[in-house]
Amino acid sequence: MERPELPLAQLHAFVVLAEELHFGHAAALLGIAQPPLSQQIRRLEDKVGHALFTREPGRVALTAAGRELLPAARRALTDLADGLAAARAVGSGRAGRLRIGFAASLALTVLPGLLRAFRERLPDVRLDIREMTTAPQIAALRDKTIDVGLLREPPAGDTAGDTGSDTADGAELCFRTVLTEPFVAVLPSAHPLAALRTVRLARLADEPFVLLPRAAGPRLHDQIIGLCEAAGFTPWIAQRAVEWQTVCALVETGLGVSLAPASIRRIRLKGVAFRTVEPNARTRVAVGWRKDDRSPLVAQLLATVSGDPGSAR
Repeated sequence: MERPELPLAQLHAFVVLAEELHFGHAAALLGIAQPPLSQQIRRLEDKVGHALFTREPGRVALTAAGRELLPAARRALTDLADGLAAARAVGSGRAGRLRIGFAASLALTVLPGLLRAFRERLPDVRLDIREMTTAPQIAALRDKTIDVGLLREPPAGDTAGDTGSDTADGAELCFRTVLTEPFVAVLPSAHPLAALRTVRLARLADEPFVLLPRAAGPRLHDQIIGLCEAAGFTPWIAQRAVEWQTVCALVETGLGVSLAPASIRRIRLKGVAFRTVEPNARTRVAVGWRKDDRSPLVAQLLATVSGDPGSAR
């Protein structure tokens, strides 16, 4: 593609003169004297190879060549102005695309409010929302296929309530706890323990369990197993399902019981009961991002998570 050598100042001067058809008026609008305007137009005509204006005493008019150039010149200036505005908006974090991974259960808790607050602040940012469990989110952050993750029980290295990091397998990831929530027992509504308000974990020792596969979220899986072992038993996992909604559906059919984050109580199935468990334990939800990511959009999302509109990271 041939690169046209047309200085923007000349193109701008041409458009203003073509609209005013008066050298004095055009020079005043451009903030320059009339002789420099005449020189810019002459230089542009030399590059085109043809006169762009006819000049008669008291009258300026576009030539056929000038009329042909005018629409393209206007488009070029408009496109450049739009491109500059878009670049500034993206550079400042007011526009662009942000790819967010999220654990499905977070659609029942933190995700809707977070996205609503973010869109209210930055309505021109395009959000690419991707549902995935914790382990795939970690991989996607490292592979740079998502920019931010909302996940449960991030890798070791994070400390509750603070920013932590994980450096395994390449890119250093940072995590910030967003909230914690208790576990609940998930029971068929006809189960004898469903008649209780609180269920001691030890009473689930002889029950088959329905759990997420460990690969979906290793730390959450290990936490649940650890809670059971602390209560004196190792759970017999009869069924596995990748999403909590499926776990609840399998519990409803009587295939087993489960331990799950309390937010899944919002999954309303008539045949499922959710009960507080003892001893009490909590699971953490965190936001994750790449430490070396300098995207202003990531900074804006982290500021939204922290509830500080002026915060950067």
